[in-house]
Amino acid sequence: MTDTRSTADARVGDRLETRGLHGQAARSGEILEVVGEPGHHRYRVRWDDGHESIVFPADGVSVVRAAAPHARR
Repeated sequence: MTDTRSTADARVGDRLETRGLHGQAARSGEILEVVGEPGHHRYRVRWDDGHESIVFPADGVSVVRAAAPHARR
């Protein structure tokens, strides 16, 4: 099961996934930075192809929670 969260709750290290529109492929990347004030967040994302961009959350964008680090014993 994939652990997803609202785009409003996204954090650095989470993954952002977008559905493809108008014949473009879906994209996936890591959130590097959360920018903006609460309620007006934007995300700096490094896409899997290596490019970076600023993304404004919208329909078709979902956030997948980063895996929690394993506890050390």
